Amino acid sequence: MELPSDRPGSSALSRLSRLSRGISARLTSTTLDIVSAVGVFGVMLTGELFVSEASGEPLRAVPLLLIVAASASLAVLSRFPLVTGVVVAVCTPLYYMLGAVDSWTGWLAIIVGVLRLAAERHRMSAITATLLALAVFSAGEIIAFQLSRSLMVLSWLIAIFAAGEVARSRRAYLRESAQKAVEAERSRAEEARRHATEERLRVAREVHDVVAHNISLINVQAGAAVHRRDPEQAFAALEAIKQTSKETLSELRSTLGVLRQVDEDEAAPVSPGPSLAQLGELADRTRESGIAVEVTTEGMESELPSPIDVAAYRIAQEALTNIRRHAEGATSVSVLVRRGTNEVTVQVDDDGAGVSASSIHEGNGLRGMRERASAVGGELSAGPRPEGGFRVRAVLPLGTDTPES
Repeated sequence: MELPSDRPGSSALSRLSRLSRGISARLTSTTLDIVSAVGVFGVMLTGELFVSEASGEPLRAVPLLLIVAASASLAVLSRFPLVTGVVVAVCTPLYYMLGAVDSWTGWLAIIVGVLRLAAERHRMSAITATLLALAVFSAGEIIAFQLSRSLMVLSWLIAIFAAGEVARSRRAYLRESAQKAVEAERSRAEEARRHATEERLRVAREVHDVVAHNISLINVQAGAAVHRRDPEQAFAALEAIKQTSKETLSELRSTLGVLRQVDEDEAAPVSPGPSLAQLGELADRTRESGIAVEVTTEGMESELPSPIDVAAYRIAQEALTNIRRHAEGATSVSVLVRRGTNEVTVQVDDDGAGVSASSIHEGNGLRGMRERASAVGGELSAGPRPEGGFRVRAVLPLGTDTPES
């Protein structure tokens, strides 16, 4: 089963997705710019028309040009934030000084400009707009100073800047929350993929161990049946093949059962899992292939932790399978299982022709044994013995929680 992240086009799709989100964000910002510009222009123009109608004075060109300039700068805020900050900072004081409107609508351009600049993460442009507006207002107050008006202008600018900082902080908080949610979802997806991969590897090891061991036995018995002329011996070999194949199917069903949900009408597998308690049966099946097997256990008075028990059994099983398949001329095998204070040692020696260390090819069998040992924190070594033959040795730690023998 191929994971989504393993598909060849996944990186291209990811880049396309990020590009589309960027275009969407740009379109949203541009839309807000235009809506803000139109809204500010409409409100400020309405104010001018209302004052002109109430006072009977005609509309003047300069205030109208200042309204148009400030509104137009808001329309390009996302693309040219500094331009927007400078224009609204200059137009607002001039409109306040030269226009007929003396109400909050005269401040609308700089209010909207500073708030949107801060919210869109253009903080320096928002600060520039506030300070520049203060400078222009101060220049006007130097010409005609009025304390109450100066305090009012200063209060307005402080309130506008503070509101912009609140908007910026809120947007930053929302962005950070969204980013954390995305990261959390990505972490969950990665964790799920990691668990799926580990489970596939575990099932692959189980299937390999079961199939390789039992099929090798079937192969040996089938070869013996072919060359035996005595019907009784041939029937005995066929009976052994039948029993081994039955055990193989049973173990495969138990192993593959973890890959499917068990229906209410189905009974869950009840056969015992692999264990060193079955080491004698494992040795008997190997003896049937014509290889003498001597099993020695030391310090095994109490049960082992289940993961250690399974790993030790599977390592011994795979080592015996490799002897039948690859150990040329092997006639005897010794299996030693020793439980110490802090670890369990599994050692399998054969008297075959052996191979040189440089010619050892690590196939699925050796790789699977190493993975099993590593999965429980242990180590495995495999190589020729000085006196001849081959040795597989695994040391599996028991851990502090395991009762000592």
